[in-house]
Amino acid sequence: MNDESKTLNLEPKTLKKIMTEFEKYIQRYLDLVPSENWIEEMKTASDATLEIYESLSEEQGNYAYAEGKWSLKILLQHLIDTEKVFAYRALRFSRKDQSLVSGFDEEAWADNSYADNRTMKSLIKEFKLTRKLSIKFFKNLPQEALELIGIVNGNDIKVETIGKLTVGHNLHHLNIIKERYLPNL
Repeated sequence: MNDESKTLNLEPKTLKKIMTEFEKYIQRYLDLVPSENWIEEMKTASDATLEIYESLSEEQGNYAYAEGKWSLKILLQHLIDTEKVFAYRALRFSRKDQSLVSGFDEEAWADNSYADNRTMKSLIKEFKLTRKLSIKFFKNLPQEALELIGIVNGNDIKVETIGKLTVGHNLHHLNIIKERYLPNL
């Protein structure tokens, strides 16, 4: 034990940070990011997503692996929508906007996305544009902006963490696609 912890009368086990429910929730996505170069991982995740989606037919895009689960089209729209929300949050916080930011109801958004009425080509094009904008945005932020913190649903989050969440969220859904959708196509 060092002098500082003796002075503060802290046992080593109390120095461990206790994660909030929010931190536990986002950690599952952050743990999926394979390297510290998360902007490069954003490109890699995009390539992997496009490799799958560009190989699907329109009929396959409408496939859901179980009753009540999203079709592959709706899942891609969910990735697009979530990335836009994350980018918006990161933009606000990187510009030192400390206004409160609420969450969003992903189920309501999916139910009202109209993705099943769109073509695969249209969804893929929107995904590519959204990802291109995200990469450009995050790549051009200085380190000081990436370190800025904002509040979402009462929880503090760094701009950089939002960028990493974009990657982890994409990889989370890629894993679901590979495990639950593709084996049945």
